[in-house]
Amino acid sequence: MLPGALVAPDGRTSALQRPAARETPASGGLFVGTRGQAVVKLNKIYTRTGDKGTTGLANGERRSKADLRVEAYGCVDETNACVGLARLHADPQIDAMLAAIQNDLFDLGADLATPPSDKPLEYEPLRVVASQVARIETDIDALNADLAPLTSFVLPGGSAFSAALHLARTVCRRAERVTVALAAIDSEKISPEAVQYLNRLSDFLFVASRVANANGADDVLWVPGKNR
Repeated sequence: MLPGALVAPDGRTSALQRPAARETPASGGLFVGTRGQAVVKLNKIYTRTGDKGTTGLANGERRSKADLRVEAYGCVDETNACVGLARLHADPQIDAMLAAIQNDLFDLGADLATPPSDKPLEYEPLRVVASQVARIETDIDALNADLAPLTSFVLPGGSAFSAALHLARTVCRRAERVTVALAAIDSEKISPEAVQYLNRLSDFLFVASRVANANGADDVLWVPGKNR
């Protein structure tokens, strides 16, 4: 192994450290460097280390795959997959926003996969920061500027793009609920920005879903008791 190389707890991946770069593992055992300064190398697809229902966190700790922290970053991964699906239908403006979000979600996965530790780590953990939350808010404001106020709740649908964004939104809400539940455990400290990002992201996905429906013109609105 080359000097400066880091290996994930399950032996699946390694990251080669460049000068002055610090690295941290992302969800799924991958290592990523802050601002993309590290090289990620996938060595193996299967390792058999998880065959008994455990997985390795970023700090080397092993936990059950049913652990709430694993569930949290797993839900973030699901959200990312849904965002990727939505991008297949996106226009250039929203696609650029979603591309940045997908990268953020990997940052968030790395954040959640690195629990607090009493022992000093050999790397600076990658954390979601306030500027990422602020960027989402700026995008929400830009998209919402031309939307008419709602007179009822919106039913998911109206177009393939809008429906895909609604799916991503609901999965994001689940990721937020699990992360909030994790944060409620005293020993499982979670950065406030992690929860804030998920909360803001679901709002963004809702607003984007309305833009996808011809700026709300094709929204399908809920009619209470319509079919009684």
